[in-house]
Amino acid sequence: MKKFIHLLFFTILPLIILSSCTSVPDGYRKISSETLRDKIAGGWAGKMIGVTYGAPTEFQAQGKTYDGHLAWKPADVRGSIWQDDIYVQLTFLMAMDKYGMEAPAKKFQQMFAKAGYPLWHANMQARKNYYDSIFVPESGSPEFNLHADDIDFQIEADYIGFMCPGMPASAAGIAGRIGHIMNWGDGVYGGIFVSALYSEAFFDSDIPKIISKALKSIPEKSDYHRIVEDVILLHQQFPADWKAAWKELEDKWGSEDICGAGSPFNIDAKLNGAYIVMGLLYGEGDPLKTLEITTRCGQDSDCNPSNAMAVLGVINGFGKLPPEMKQGVESVADSLFINTTYSFNSAVEATFRYAEDMAVKNGGRIAGRNILIKTQEPTAPALEVSFPDVVFDKKVLVTDKGSWTFSSSWKNPSSSGDNKGPVTMTAGKAGDEAAIRFKGTGISLEGKWVRDGGKADLYVDNALDRTIDTYYHFAGQEHETSIWHVLNLKDGEHTVRLVVKGDRRPESEGTNVYLISATIFRTEPKHSASYKFSFEKK
Repeated sequence: MKKFIHLLFFTILPLIILSSCTSVPDGYRKISSETLRDKIAGGWAGKMIGVTYGAPTEFQAQGKTYDGHLAWKPADVRGSIWQDDIYVQLTFLMAMDKYGMEAPAKKFQQMFAKAGYPLWHANMQARKNYYDSIFVPESGSPEFNLHADDIDFQIEADYIGFMCPGMPASAAGIAGRIGHIMNWGDGVYGGIFVSALYSEAFFDSDIPKIISKALKSIPEKSDYHRIVEDVILLHQQFPADWKAAWKELEDKWGSEDICGAGSPFNIDAKLNGAYIVMGLLYGEGDPLKTLEITTRCGQDSDCNPSNAMAVLGVINGFGKLPPEMKQGVESVADSLFINTTYSFNSAVEATFRYAEDMAVKNGGRIAGRNILIKTQEPTAPALEVSFPDVVFDKKVLVTDKGSWTFSSSWKNPSSSGDNKGPVTMTAGKAGDEAAIRFKGTGISLEGKWVRDGGKADLYVDNALDRTIDTYYHFAGQEHETSIWHVLNLKDGEHTVRLVVKGDRRPESEGTNVYLISATIFRTEPKHSASYKFSFEKK
């Protein structure tokens, strides 16, 4: 027996030594399985902590900083179980489980569109597009999605970065494929950028360096790249005063959101992405400081600290997070996120397995307890610009009789009741017509997507543009939103006619079309194109 044990020891010892002392060939980086799993856990935990830290302030500060009281306790992490920031992207992870990593993006769009939860903005439009037979990548394109630059994919791309440790090019490839389901241009770059932040954070703890390297994954000439460069510059100019930097950033970029045109509301990916970077730079690696600054920057202030804290989670790993934060996550670690089959623990394990697969698939290998990852250089995709030089001009309500004309069948159903919402005109008979005359280069018609929504033909200067369908009753939702838009018209006078078809899809309860307003756009260089910061004017 002693001889057998002695022989076994000397048989296994070389394998143990090989496992713990694996040499790293040129062009590769080594990470232990234990460390990789811990960093992935830190990323998911950071996401959960950040989203619950900022949730009470979401959109309470628009065009201004949030100066109210902030209070977070470990028990608040339970709220992450109900957060769309997490369960929507887990739908994509579930689609990956079902169809494989290389499945066509349309499969991911299908599973996402048929999920039983409510959606908003670019996600909502992508779902609507799916049921209107507009599939990826057109579903995220500016032609069919006025929310193309919105934040949606930016808050749903974490899992991609988590499964691509040290592989930013691989992360960008997956993000580009999935991101075009609901976004385009800067909207897609937001998801690529945050996934690249995570990818780089597995092997680096220098936050400015991580940000600079992640920037290489998006086009230099994109506005997203420009705004992050501005945050880096502002941090250099105001190293101890994040509010001064925020004010300069707001003055330059704060009014360029197409989705929230004409209001202080801004759900644009690049501005909110800039707040992630601002929190990381000024937070200097301190979790609570990072969370507070990112949250106080305002706008989508649950999503942004969620991304920022997830970066710190990957850098530090779960094991090095503050004890109270770990406690909060551990208390719900086996609870399922709603609308998914995943808990924190199972999401970590699944992501870890995908990370191993990605490493091997991209030229790496598993060496005992270590993983060798082939070094990748960031690769930026081709430049896409969703709304080049598109600038908000004005909003025209349906009550503006100088702009709108309606055939006699159009009615205002709220005029006889106590409805305090916006004045709405509606009609449902074939041939009912509404028309608006305007001067500009683009227009969006705002109305309602509802359970009794019907179809209509849209004409621009008497030429048929396309037919729209205003039915929407998914996950119990109905919406006041843009029901149609057209951009890039020749500058000048135009007429848009909406003609009700008196037709509907089988599941609709009616043929009605509802109109609330029109948003008019013009074409000119955007404010940020020539803006100079205060210190640049001297």
